[in-house]
Amino acid sequence: MLRTLDIRDMLIIDRLSLEFGGGLNVLTGETGAGKSILLDSLGFVLGWRGRAELVRQGAKQGEVTAVFDLPEGHGARDVLANYDIFLEDDEVILRRVNTRDGRKTAWVNGTRVTGEVLRALSDTLLELHGQHDDRGLLDVRGHRRLLDAFAGADTAPVRAAWGTLAKAQKALEAAEARAEEARAEEDFLRFAVEELDKLGPEAGEDEALDTRRRLMQSAEKIRDDVSRAFEAIGPNGAEGQMLDATRWLDGAAGQAGDALAPALDALSRALVELGDAQQGVETCLDALTFDARELEETEERLFALRAAARKHGITPDELPAFAEDLRGRLSLLDASEGGLADLRIAVEAARADYDAAASALTALRSDAAERLDRAMSAELAPLRMDRATFTTTLAATAPGPEGVDEVAFEVATNPGAPSGPLNKIASGGELSRFLLALKVCLTGGDRSMTLIFDEIDRGVGGATADAVGRRLKALAEGGQVLVVTHSPQVAALGAHHWRVEKRVEQEVTTSTVVPVAEAGRVDEIARMLAGDTITDAARGAAQALLDAAA
Repeated sequence: MLRTLDIRDMLIIDRLSLEFGGGLNVLTGETGAGKSILLDSLGFVLGWRGRAELVRQGAKQGEVTAVFDLPEGHGARDVLANYDIFLEDDEVILRRVNTRDGRKTAWVNGTRVTGEVLRALSDTLLELHGQHDDRGLLDVRGHRRLLDAFAGADTAPVRAAWGTLAKAQKALEAAEARAEEARAEEDFLRFAVEELDKLGPEAGEDEALDTRRRLMQSAEKIRDDVSRAFEAIGPNGAEGQMLDATRWLDGAAGQAGDALAPALDALSRALVELGDAQQGVETCLDALTFDARELEETEERLFALRAAARKHGITPDELPAFAEDLRGRLSLLDASEGGLADLRIAVEAARADYDAAASALTALRSDAAERLDRAMSAELAPLRMDRATFTTTLAATAPGPEGVDEVAFEVATNPGAPSGPLNKIASGGELSRFLLALKVCLTGGDRSMTLIFDEIDRGVGGATADAVGRRLKALAEGGQVLVVTHSPQVAALGAHHWRVEKRVEQEVTTSTVVPVAEAGRVDEIARMLAGDTITDAARGAAQALLDAAA
């Protein structure tokens, strides 16, 4: 409940302090006296968007402070806890300053906060309604939320099921995209694997083939030299001569004593070394022995490896690993169909869960829509609109986190007349009463929020205005309702009454709000009935209204 409102240097308000009470609070005054400034100031401290220029002319800054009582269980307590704001004495103090250069600073219970925090609190503290209110009741985008609140519906299961379905669908779509990409290159993969399997590349093969090829290419030239060298050290060459020399020395050794022993030993060693040389040269000759077909086959193999490497943009030595990678991609492609099948099953299961949760929510909304329509019918009768109809329509819409229902409030003001949206079918006075009845029904037993009705009784008078006032009074029982009104019937029903006045002193205009005591209420209501000239008849009518209200 709003307990106090303190305004300093805002628009044409110099200094103003108000203390509100429970029940129906009425604010009256002539048109242009500044009633809307109170709402602008209250909206400012609550973080609502409003006028850009709020600071009073000549002042350095404007300031608004609002104090709300918070009983146990009030929704604002959770907001304060979420933002780590200390709660003391079961009240919340909102203070906001607007400097001349446009800077805005706000505090909640002494803690500096952002406009986001103010708006989060305002959603739990106060609601503003008027004939042309587009913040909630007239905004069709909010009708589903209002119906859910009336139904006491918990939409969390539907949102959770939608999240699961969306996640499963996303996983399936990603897998299908990958499979599609793989299928697009499937022909390439299979051809490339078949080609590489047929080629059968081995690591290090390129270097070995290149070495062999070079050797064969130069074999003819070097084979002659190697053959001559083999002949020179063979039996007909150095080996034969050394054997002859050894035989001759052996024959002379008997007569030479030990003089030839060193020479014979050296020749023996030389023959061993010469034998090793012969074996090496012979091995080389064997290696240099080839035919032209072998060279051709070696070159074909080498060129095939290098062509395959160029084709895939890699080196010949990388071909075996590349071939293995292609085989792996093919295996994944072959296995992807099984994975896709599992993902499709998961999507269908998630969709079934979502459909079940959404269907249950639709059933709950449908039942609540019927109850709301009956409640509205009961509320409209006392407001002299017993021939009007109110219908809550549910239409199928695309599935989403809030279910599959589109909700709209439609009205028909006369029997047989077509129904349509609230703000298009009802006239000003009718719209006021529809909104009031709807608010009564939607509020139910919740009296935790302060409700403000800005001239919601405009366009109605007489018995109808009295009926509007009595519904406002009933709505205020156990809670708090503030009404800005021009209707004497509504004003007479207020538990607390203020008059908004505008004064001009030394060419400076200021607006103030003064409490209207019981003794002064007759004159104020008489003014509302008769205008500036208050007659005895007007006073009598005003007294009659107050007596009837009592």
